[in-house]
Amino acid sequence: MSPRRNRPKGIGEPRGSSDAEPPGRYGGFQSVETWQGEQWSVRHVAGASATGKRYRCPGCDQEIPSALAHVVAWPEHSGVDERRHWHKACWNAKDRRTTRVQRSRNAPRY
Repeated sequence: MSPRRNRPKGIGEPRGSSDAEPPGRYGGFQSVETWQGEQWSVRHVAGASATGKRYRCPGCDQEIPSALAHVVAWPEHSGVDERRHWHKACWNAKDRRTTRVQRSRNAPRY
């Protein structure tokens, strides 16, 4: 006998746009969003997929620790060199942020 399902099928699954990519290699889904007048590819990365890797968020200029779920975004017209890793909250608040980010003297500039 197999264990009982706690939820019916289809409940709790992420819903993306019609052009969203199903969960795959990176543990998340990919969609297209419009920001600053251009199309951006946005991929949600699961924490388990980011184990052993650390990135710097361009929204807050803070480090994204290893194994933390986050968002990867890049302009549609560009290649993989333009990918940036964002905290989920920073990506959601990108329209409310100022263009001037305060950086320390030793922080790398992107």
